[in-house]
Amino acid sequence: MEKLKILVVDDESRMRKLVSDFLVKQNFEVLEAADGEEALDKFYADKEIALIILDVMMPKINGWDVCKEIRETSKVPIIMLTAKGEESDELLGFDIGADEYISKPFSPKILVARVEAILRRTGKTGEDEVLEIGGITIDRLAHQVKVEGKELELSYKEFELLTYFVENKGIALSREKILNHVWNYDYFGDARTIDTHVKKLRSKLGSKGEYIKTIWGMGYKFEVEE
Repeated sequence: MEKLKILVVDDESRMRKLVSDFLVKQNFEVLEAADGEEALDKFYADKEIALIILDVMMPKINGWDVCKEIRETSKVPIIMLTAKGEESDELLGFDIGADEYISKPFSPKILVARVEAILRRTGKTGEDEVLEIGGITIDRLAHQVKVEGKELELSYKEFELLTYFVENKGIALSREKILNHVWNYDYFGDARTIDTHVKKLRSKLGSKGEYIKTIWGMGYKFEVEE
């Protein structure tokens, strides 16, 4: 499936990089703009932009005006970012057509989750909401896992870990790669964190825990015998 394009607009290069890194990690293609004028130029030049993450306080043209202009011709989803937490600002954002409003500082992982939720809502993502393999069913939206129809009680990280394994079935995954994707790149723990979670996950999966194979000296691989 072709990667969805997201336009990230912020005059702070550090903020653009932070948001972009998280989006790229989730398989999105990212375009960047440092001000409102550049944002409009890039938006008009590329008809495949699926969503815009738009900062409010910017030079040349502010985020409110960018949003208003885009709304005159397009219904592309827009997430507004602002350092202001005033309710009146939030209401203004919705009044001019923003789909979501996030105040700084924010967690990039939460932002990515909002992006994915909006794209699902607007039907722009082809991602399967339910993954099924070897008697295991993962419902992403409900955050629920069933084994042979019986629901499992998994922690948030166990759910994320299992989903990541299933999405990458048959692929050898290093501990570093798992840390980067499940615990995110700024996590400074050690690999034993993964081993502990894998041990618990295997135990909860019962006989299906055998699907998580250990690759000695490297990491793990999720494999279901056909």
